[in-house]
Amino acid sequence: MASSKKSKPASTNLAVNRKATHDYIVLEKHEAGIELLGTEVKVLRNGEGGLLGAWCKVDDSNQLWLMQVRIPPYEFGNRFNHESLRTRRLLMHKTEILRLRAKVEQKGLSLIPLRFYLNPRGKVKVELALCQGKNQYDRRETIKQREADRAAQRATRLYR
Repeated sequence: MASSKKSKPASTNLAVNRKATHDYIVLEKHEAGIELLGTEVKVLRNGEGGLLGAWCKVDDSNQLWLMQVRIPPYEFGNRFNHESLRTRRLLMHKTEILRLRAKVEQKGLSLIPLRFYLNPRGKVKVELALCQGKNQYDRRETIKQREADRAAQRATRLYR
């Protein structure tokens, strides 16, 4: 018989930034907590948040901020509802923030959020990526490689 215990999924995606992997080369990935209001969590759990055009910055007081994230107001919220495009603080250890700041300032890299997700404990987390911008020819090369892989998969499926 099957076990009666329900297992929780490893993580549930709430919002994904698909354009980031198209426009940037992802060098490193990091996990960060995010400071949200209650209505923002409800909107994200409904799958209504958007990360298109979002980015992160480290300010002078060594705090990490998430910019240009669109989380629309909660439909059933009252007058204490949140603003859609407000800046949100990210939660990481100070040593990690300082290391990311040094890489962004010295090497000219960008901090881009890749996705919002729920961890198994039910907390909303952000997956950040340290990215380098792609040139136009890099994007074309990626598209050519993807098309070649698809053609190879089609060819192997025909001969099975």
